[in-house]
Amino acid sequence: MALIYVVEDDAAIRGELVEVLERNGFEVAAATAFDHVVEDIIAAQPALVLLDLTLPGTDGQFICRELRASSDVPLIVLTSRVTEIDEVMSMTMGADDFIAKPYRARVLVARIQALLRRTSDAEGKSTLEHNGLTLDLSRSVARAAGGEVELTKNEMRILALLMRRAGTIVSREALMRDLWDSDAFVDDNTLTVNINRLRATLEKIGVSGYLTTHRGRGYAV
Repeated sequence: MALIYVVEDDAAIRGELVEVLERNGFEVAAATAFDHVVEDIIAAQPALVLLDLTLPGTDGQFICRELRASSDVPLIVLTSRVTEIDEVMSMTMGADDFIAKPYRARVLVARIQALLRRTSDAEGKSTLEHNGLTLDLSRSVARAAGGEVELTKNEMRILALLMRRAGTIVSREALMRDLWDSDAFVDDNTLTVNINRLRATLEKIGVSGYLTTHRGRGYAV
């Protein structure tokens, strides 16, 4: 049974969400305090997070960014803040989907199920494909029209994380945690060196400009 973590400050809406999700076969945990919500989510290890943007003492986009620094958990923003900039910022910060309130229960459940399926499929694949590049996870090989090249362990882990989250910016902290299990004692320049090596490796098969740098925020493909 998949655990859904609900971050919603309105008690009535939170209770309704819990009821809808439990009725559809999900296990549910919900935040009732928001001072340490990122740590609470990580401790709960949910299959998916439902996140409101307007929260007391903090902001959902900030939570989204902080969560993405240390976790790839699927995340859906569910909010009454439905301007274009709110949606763009949420997706840029790492949200996987954006749903406006008032929501329709059947649509919400369908979107949750679809995201969980996509996540499960991506994790179970032996290959990842994006924008003309194929990564063979079992052989640690990248392929493109220019041929194939073998990757080092770090090159493969960086590329796999970026490809699994294609279209979103992955923070430097998230990459360092994925590579070394901690960003606390790693020289920030070490990641830059690894990124540059990966770029040089991909250029051997004619792939240039594949990784984009978003200064002060991270990297994307």
